[in-house]
Amino acid sequence: MVMKFVMVQKTMKKGKRGRAAVVVLGDFGRSPRMQYHALSLARQASLEVDIVAYGGSDPHGAVLDNPSIHLHTMKEVIPHGLPRIFYLLALPLKALAQFLVLLWYVCIRIPSPDVFIVQNPPSIPTLIAVKWACWLRRSAFIIDWHNFGYTLLGLSLGRSHALVKTYYWCERHFGSMADGALCVTKAMQHELAQNWGIRAVVLYDQPPEFFRPALLAEKHELFCRLKKDISHQHGLHDCVTHDIDENTGNSLFTTQIGDSLSMNENRPALIVSSTSWTADEDFEMLLQAALMYDRRVAAILNEPDSIKNEIIWSEISKGKQFLYPRLLFIITGKGPQREKYEEQIKKLNLKRVAFRTMWLKAEDYPLLLGSADLGVCLHTSSSGLDLPMKVVDMFGCGLPVCAVSYSCIEELVKVEHNGLLFASSSELADELLMLFKRFPDECDALKLLRRGAKESGASANWAFEWQQHALPLIEKVIAEKSH
Repeated sequence: MVMKFVMVQKTMKKGKRGRAAVVVLGDFGRSPRMQYHALSLARQASLEVDIVAYGGSDPHGAVLDNPSIHLHTMKEVIPHGLPRIFYLLALPLKALAQFLVLLWYVCIRIPSPDVFIVQNPPSIPTLIAVKWACWLRRSAFIIDWHNFGYTLLGLSLGRSHALVKTYYWCERHFGSMADGALCVTKAMQHELAQNWGIRAVVLYDQPPEFFRPALLAEKHELFCRLKKDISHQHGLHDCVTHDIDENTGNSLFTTQIGDSLSMNENRPALIVSSTSWTADEDFEMLLQAALMYDRRVAAILNEPDSIKNEIIWSEISKGKQFLYPRLLFIITGKGPQREKYEEQIKKLNLKRVAFRTMWLKAEDYPLLLGSADLGVCLHTSSSGLDLPMKVVDMFGCGLPVCAVSYSCIEELVKVEHNGLLFASSSELADELLMLFKRFPDECDALKLLRRGAKESGASANWAFEWQQHALPLIEKVIAEKSH
């Protein structure tokens, strides 16, 4: 493989350095797959890598610290969050502004690359601008198909809208002009081949090496750092706030005595869900499941509706063991619907369930997944053909998952091995009750799924998969373009 790549490098035009450009018309810090591409291009293909993307969130430190990776941050010309009345007017204007800025970067600002690797979606204006740059700079063009852009636009406008049809035509036309393609599922590979005339190589998302189960000391340090975020967020007082003493070196989940660390017996079960707070993730389903769990546990324990939260808190502080634990949901991510759902959370009046929303540093997110008891994925896919990267990361950390069921999710989630699927709030509530009964010591079903998740994470390796599937494609298109 190494000798083959050396031969490809020798076929490049005289005086041209081995170089790749990664293009993301979005927040690069929230594009983990493209960050991993950049790392592999630098580490495994020994290329200089130029990243053209928007800023906003910091990428992982491994990307920032790599001397062969160069980040070129574009600025938003038209801001997000315009009123709905201006949405349709702003779409073409925003696309034109993005096209001009992106064209400047890919044609002039960055050094001429041997290959462009482009995240799709968004398709407009990304595919058009990069194709023009490839003509001008005689570079190879690879599209990494994460989903279909026209289906995402169709969530807000409807599939029959004229703009969606125009978007579909552009995505299909310019998508077919690429020199190579990667995609995230076999279902998407089949769709591209049968209906788009595009031959794509499947490169499943895999967690990089920094997604792994957290050590006890790492859990303790993380929970101590997050203590303020967990204790009184948005002025909430619920079933976890009374257990947090900000003046000690202990956390809600861990206790340190001298050099000895231990997990708290009466800790809540920690459930993590990462979301972009967009229309393709039904957060209402999770809120309703939490409410059902709360009410069903009260009914199981024959508690009157008038019971005071203070009684529950005092009993927990005395060490009373409940059949079902308190649940703490930590929801990570940024997006347009976050404030809407935060307002709904405040009105729920839950006794045994608490929610916290936060945005974590890139280095803390894997630690949170590696410290949690369960992951929840609300991703439904606008096309039904992509897979949620967040679940891949969870498996890398040995974290079992409850995920919304849709057409190709079973390419990733193996039911009763590394996770469970649900199609309604009631099903999710049933799964929470089943998994967390007699938590933390006697919940055998949860322990079985955790073993399966660890096996899935241990067998997954981004570097290996990238070298087997992406690198040969990159070598091929560079060699063909150089002749």
